[in-house]
Amino acid sequence: MSAENEALARRFFEEMCNGRHYELAEEILAPDHRYHDAQSPPTDPGPEGMKQTVSIYAEGLDGRWEVHDIFSAGDQVAVRWTGHGVHKTEMMGLSPTGKEIRVDAITILRATDGKIAENWTVWDTLAMLQQLGAAPVPAAA
Repeated sequence: MSAENEALARRFFEEMCNGRHYELAEEILAPDHRYHDAQSPPTDPGPEGMKQTVSIYAEGLDGRWEVHDIFSAGDQVAVRWTGHGVHKTEMMGLSPTGKEIRVDAITILRATDGKIAENWTVWDTLAMLQQLGAAPVPAAA
């Protein structure tokens, strides 16, 4: 089951997110899918909510998700990835800057019945804000 869940995670990042194939949401996400990310705008549960969240970053930053590691245990898959793009639209209350950003993140997905049922994502929001000039960068020691 772990290999199938890892392939499902890879499809989410490579095909749905990077490929902008939002129609895959109904195929790979459970009807009651839940997304947990305190830094992203709240969305409705289910595939439609996840499509909205992905499109915010895909379109607003011309975002790309670079997967570095995928490993699994039981019904959960951990993915270490880096998001990168160019700040093109208003995001988090910030007017477009045209600046390139790069943030590290970890996502844990829980799969059930061949679909992603839950997504917990933690990403380096402070680094993004620093790169956009909205938060101070610590001085060198």
